Amino acid sequence: MLVAQRIVADIQRNGNNAGDRLPHEKVMLEQYQVGRGTLRESLRFLELQGLISLKPGPGGGPVVEQPDGTGLETALVLLLQFENAPFRTIVEARAGLEPMMARLAATRLTDDELVEIKRNLDRMGEHLDDESVFLEVNQEFHDLIAHGSKNVLFTHLIDAVAGILEGSVVGITYTQPRRQATHAAHVRVYNALAARDPQGAADAMREHISEFTHHAERKFPDALDAPISWGNGSS
Repeated sequence: MLVAQRIVADIQRNGNNAGDRLPHEKVMLEQYQVGRGTLRESLRFLELQGLISLKPGPGGGPVVEQPDGTGLETALVLLLQFENAPFRTIVEARAGLEPMMARLAATRLTDDELVEIKRNLDRMGEHLDDESVFLEVNQEFHDLIAHGSKNVLFTHLIDAVAGILEGSVVGITYTQPRRQATHAAHVRVYNALAARDPQGAADAMREHISEFTHHAERKFPDALDAPISWGNGSS
């Protein structure tokens, strides 16, 4: 673990970007003054975290990657599974997280990001008869707002909890009226964001998540009470 931490520190210090190759094994053995087994275990650990990939062959070796939220999502799933937590746990977490993200995004979104959210809204409106497209665009809407909050912790958290919640899709469906209601809720959130109204954006998002929760509680209570489990739709 200490060697892995030193490698990460050196990647940052050297300004390495995704795609950059790290030194060959012989160089790293001398640099970190450890045995081959220790170095390889350190590199495998970093590979599991998504920070590097290990390319095989003569021209291979460790290559820097841009980590995503997959590792965080998996860790959360396992923690929640061993606590016997239901999907309702994720819904409740989003109810707290997303209004704050919308509040921050209202003052931090760039004009280009607002245009991208509007494009997302238009696409949802054009595909309300296609549930698979609707689900994709619905998730993208929330991702765009999380990114627009300019808080990287929120961005990774919403990616993780949304990925876990996606496992409940096997029990929760979106009828045409529900898709239309979701689109209308997104329009209200967007209007507040475009007006640069933090309180309005937070309130609109809170109402949106509340509507979804009430809908799920009425129509799909078994899905909300189902235990979170690694492999039941989440990564």
